[in-house]
Parts: sequence; structure tokens; C-alpha cells
Amino acid sequence: MMTFCFTGIRSLPKLWKSNPYLGLGPGHSFLSLFLENCYGIRNQQKWFSLKTVSAQNTKAVNLLIAKARYLRNEGSSKQVSSDTHLFAAGAAKKRSQMNPHRKDDALPPMRNTIQLPTKPLNSEEWDRLKEDFKGRANFESWIISQMAQSCSSVDVAKSLLAWVAAKNNGIVGYDLLVKYLYLCVVHKQTSEIIDVYEIMKARYKRLESGGYTLLIQGLIHSDRWREALLLLEDVKKVMIPSKKNYNDCIEGALLHQDVNLAWNLYQELLGYDLIPMLKTLKAFFDFGKNIKDDQYSNKLFDILLYLRNNHLYPEESFAHSIKTWFESVPGEHWKGQFTTVKESGQCLGCGKTIESIHLSSEEYESLKGKIMKDVIDGGDLYKKTTPQELERFQNFVKCCPPFDIVIDGLNVAKTFPKARESQVLLDVVSQLAKQNLELLVLGRKHMLTQHSRWRKDEMKMVQKQASCFFADNISEDDPFLLYATLHSGNHCKFITKDLMRDHKACLHNAKTQHLFFKWQRGHQLAILNRLPGSKIIFQNIPSYDTVVQTTGDSWHIPYDDDMVERYSYEVPTKWLCLHRKT
Repeated sequence: MMTFCFTGIRSLPKLWKSNPYLGLGPGHSFLSLFLENCYGIRNQQKWFSLKTVSAQNTKAVNLLIAKARYLRNEGSSKQVSSDTHLFAAGAAKKRSQMNPHRKDDALPPMRNTIQLPTKPLNSEEWDRLKEDFKGRANFESWIISQMAQSCSSVDVAKSLLAWVAAKNNGIVGYDLLVKYLYLCVVHKQTSEIIDVYEIMKARYKRLESGGYTLLIQGLIHSDRWREALLLLEDVKKVMIPSKKNYNDCIEGALLHQDVNLAWNLYQELLGYDLIPMLKTLKAFFDFGKNIKDDQYSNKLFDILLYLRNNHLYPEESFAHSIKTWFESVPGEHWKGQFTTVKESGQCLGCGKTIESIHLSSEEYESLKGKIMKDVIDGGDLYKKTTPQELERFQNFVKCCPPFDIVIDGLNVAKTFPKARESQVLLDVVSQLAKQNLELLVLGRKHMLTQHSRWRKDEMKMVQKQASCFFADNISEDDPFLLYATLHSGNHCKFITKDLMRDHKACLHNAKTQHLFFKWQRGHQLAILNRLPGSKIIFQNIPSYDTVVQTTGDSWHIPYDDDMVERYSYEVPTKWLCLHRKT
């Protein structure tokens, strides 16, 4: 077990006069902490400063939990708009809130009712608090963890370390010291961070990744910020540093005006195939404000193209930084506005048309080949069928004309739980058949058996209006749906509520996954509602792609609203429109 050895000293009566909370009772009125030099020179000891900072009140754990419960319950009462698009940011969150079977995750019961101290405690007070502790965990470890989670003040944690050191002949465990370091970093207590850094540097040649991350984050705001780069080099000796490690070092370089170092670190990060944090990219835009430097501007344009190529979306604050930078460049005359895009693809800000969602013939053929190879033929992990049944289906499709719409019959039939399933499916098929569309319904064999929810007469009417393929009951429909849709051509749409994330994961590179998602958003129909008279309301498929794009004299950048929780398969609905004034 990693520990730090501290020595209690009684001979410095002036040290703690200003801080009575660190007294250790009779015979131990004052405490100073020293770390023995790890190289065996016992007479040389490192000082561990416990300088007092102003007390800061924290909220008790039970108040935080009560607030969490309130926010969670308040959120669940919100209603979802019926026109929220299947892939729109926040749609999945709203659907989950409307689910009547949804149960909030139960909070774990509180084993302890003790309150976290809001001011430093003396030895007797810590003793009493420990006596009140009922948990099975180690009290010292538990209390410092609670302090870290609640962002307690540094001086409260400092009094804990003093009490622990006094009880253990000057020894303080590594876990306690790292969590104390965490609080110092949170509260930006730079001098305390440096003190802990000196202790760790003297005691250990290597730290675990969490210790390095905290020290790097803490040092960048000090005049010893370059030592964070030495720690980064130490990390690289044993592992690839995290994108957060690079973010902190880049922010430190920009903070101290070493822009070349910041760009070099950014290129090094990309060289490891790490996806940079959005706050890292934002920092470059913030630094570039009011700077007329074509080379720097080109690098920022490269960042925007990086967002495009990797389907990344800036957060709202980042979007503001991008707008501010464009408008601040001397002599460039850029003007930005936050806006939305019409269903037709026209930007409401400047009137220009956003890039089409539809794939080119080359993109379509490439995606088709990849899906056939990786999902249909090689995706055994994601389907339950037999080679014989798949071959039977392929022969069936070859004998049919190209389809206009492929329908996941079982999935569609369950869209409205209170309605009879065969009736819902019939309503959908009948409405589409009136448009003279070539339809394919994929189903399971049990759908043909008479049941209260599956009437034979209704299923016969379905079969009269659409081609139908009924797979074995153990089979999954998705591979059949993908095969039939892609085989029919780029015009063919499909209807299912399934978002096909498993099949997207089957594809072996990010470029193909992005292409699949683009094709999916341009081809997947969603059912919004079923009106009296069996009329089905479908959601319009967007005509434009949601991706960063430029025409040279304009940029359109989709961004995330700060108030919206967007899932990875959703896209933003808000845009930053930038154009150069002539």
C-alpha cells in the first residue's frame, strides 16, 4: 500500500496559532507535517504546507440527493412534441420520458446519516464523527470521497489529513492525499497543488494516471506550468496520454502565450488518433480573437473541417466562440447569426441551401457493398437466421421488382399498443398502396396465425396490396430489411422504429459508419400518429445533411443547444450561419 510518512512536531508553537481547528488535544497542541525523503536521507525532510484558507460552506449529501430527485421528477413531467424528428437532438430523451413503463433508477439507500463538516474540525470532533459512522467502509476513505464528490473546502480536508497523520505516526495514505489534491485543483489552490506536487515528486518515480492528470491540470495555472509538460512525458513512457492530459497542456500553453507549443501538442494528440475535447478546439478559437494571421486562420479552418469529417458538433458556448472569432478578424467582414434550417434545406439566416442528405451514386454503391459484406454476410453476431433462410429471401427479392418502401411489419404493427396489430399494419399498407408504390412487408410466420391481435382476414388484405416475406419466428428482421432496401436502389425507403445502432457498429471504420447514418436519415420513414379513420401521419424525411459545411464565402455549422441532451445517433437542430459581407 502506498503511504506518506509525516512527523508530528511540538516545537513550533507559532505555527497553528491562527488555526485552532488543527489542535490535537492535550500534549499535541500543534501539528506540522513532514515527508521523509524517499532516497533514504532521513535528516532531509520535505515540508507539507497546511496553510489555512477561508472556509467554504458545502451542501449536505442528503440535500443534493433531494435536489436530484426534484430535478428528475420535474423532468419526467414534461411532454414531448408530436413533431419531434426521429433523429433530432433530444428526441430520444423525450421519448423515454413519455414511456409509461419507465422507472426512475432508485437511489441507493444512505447507510450513514452523518453530515459532512462545513468547517475544519479538531481531533475530538473528528473522533466523534467517526464514532457516529455506521458504514462498513473505512471511515477516512469514505469521508474524503464524500468531500471530493461534494467539493468541500480545502481547509476542511486539511484538518482531516492532520487528524489522520496524528493518529498514524505521521502516515497519510496515497488515496487521501490524491483526493485532497483533487479538492485543491477544484478550488484552484495553486500553492497547495505545488506543495502536493513536491511531495509526490520526492516520494515516487511514477504515479498512477489519476495523479498525473490532477497534477497536470493543477500546474498549468501556475508559473511552473512547463513542469506539466514533464509530467506528460512521464505518462508517455508507459501509456498514451488521455485527451484531457493534452487539453490541459494545450490550455496551459495558450494561457502563457506559447501558441506554437499548443499547435504542436494538438498535432501530437491527433497523431495518437485521439479525438480532441471540444473545449480544446474552443480554446484555439478564443485565443485567435482579433488576431490577423493567415496561418493561424487556416489552422482554425482545418479544425472546422475536422468537425465536418468526424461528424462532431460544437456546444453552444463553442459556437459563440467560433462566431466571435470570425467577426473579430480585422478586415475580413464576417457576419454570423444563430438560426435554423427549413425542411427544404434552406437556411433561414442567409437563404442558401444546405448540402443534400442524399448519397451520390458512388457513395451509395460503396455503402451497399460494405453493408452486404459486414452486416448481411459477416454480421452473424447481430442476426438470428439460417443461411438457408437468407438464401430463400435473396431469391425472393430477385424475383420481385425494385421496391419503393420496405416495411418492418412487426415493428410497425406495434406502434400503437392499444390498437390491434394487424389493423395498424393494414392501415399503413393501405395508405401507401393508394400511392401506387411497390411495397414489401417483412414479418414473422406467427403473424399469419389467427389471434386476437392478428386477424387472418386483415393479413390477407395486407398480402393483396404488398409483397410479403414471413421469416421464421426466431429470425430478426433487420438484416432482411437492409438487404431489400439497398438491393432496390437509392430511391427505396424503409419504415421501422429501430435505430439500427448494432448494425452501424458492424461497419469497420468511422467513414462508413457516418455514411450509413447519412443514408439512414435520408431513407428511414417514421410514423408520427394514427388519426380517426385510420389515417397514418408520417414524418417528413429531411432533405439536407446536418454537417459542418462551407462554400468559401459562407459557413454553416450545426451546434448543440446547451439545454438539450443529444444521443449519439441524433443530430442538432440549431445552426450558426456565417457569411462574408461584400
